[in-house]
Amino acid sequence: MYLQRRNRILRGNPSIRALVAETSLSPNDFIVPLFIDEGENVKMEIASMPDYYRMSLDNTVKVVKELWNMGLKCVLLFIKCKDEWKDNTGAEAWNENGLMQRSIKAIKDAVPEMVVMTDVALDPYSSYGHDGIVKNGEIVNDETVEALVKMSISHAQAGADFVAPSDMMDGRIGAIRKGLEENGFTKTGIMAYSAKYASCFYGPFRDALDSAPGFGDKKTYQMDYSNRIEAVKEALMDVEEGADIVMVKPALAYLDIIREVKNAVHVPVSAYNISGEYAMVKAAAKMGWINEDKAILETLTAIKRAGADLIATYFAKMR
Repeated sequence: MYLQRRNRILRGNPSIRALVAETSLSPNDFIVPLFIDEGENVKMEIASMPDYYRMSLDNTVKVVKELWNMGLKCVLLFIKCKDEWKDNTGAEAWNENGLMQRSIKAIKDAVPEMVVMTDVALDPYSSYGHDGIVKNGEIVNDETVEALVKMSISHAQAGADFVAPSDMMDGRIGAIRKGLEENGFTKTGIMAYSAKYASCFYGPFRDALDSAPGFGDKKTYQMDYSNRIEAVKEALMDVEEGADIVMVKPALAYLDIIREVKNAVHVPVSAYNISGEYAMVKAAAKMGWINEDKAILETLTAIKRAGADLIATYFAKMR
């Protein structure tokens, strides 16, 4: 049998396949999310996220040193605020002695070259569990943006390399950029959660930080998962307002959106391989239905293949 082209030649053995692989993963691709709690020597496994932990700052610093030694260069910080410090203004979010601010300083002191990104949203600090200030049952936009600007400036003062607004309020990227510039933080970057969808896959994350909404849902500010063009519009607007990196969240059910955004913008694109996606792999592996290591690599490769330059993932340290 004569064939002009035999495609299987390039699949013949592992060495050939490695040579011609179109997509590859490295530690430089990953952002490591960390959950931080008050106290000392705290390491509490998150029930819905097996093998992942919420830790006190002392243990977090130890982990950050391990990450750096593994070649991982970026962390994304989330904190658990005590209930007695929560209110409807989010004021604890810009407390210069708050847990987030202390965490930024401690990590930068311990590993100065580690890129520190910080979550900017009010839900960990809100008595309502929403990403914004609530008035008459409505999450109000403009007053929330003012709070997010204060929060971002506070993180920059503590030494954050990037602030990462995850709230999906209108106009917050431009307002944060203006606030950073006016306060002299011209080297602080913004990673915008530009296309953050209202997803059912966030459940384990909310367990980790006790940040589930106290009423209703987040569909008036997070995106409808039916929409594609809207994601591109949001990303382009965020770039115009000053975002240095744009994000699509979640990742696995939104690989098409990652590609659409990648094709539309000229800044790095990140994707968040979120808690529910992590939990599904862990649960299926525990049942013996899939090979965990292979599932992790295939999942992360798919996200990068779709167009993500950076991937926030709970699998980064494990593999």
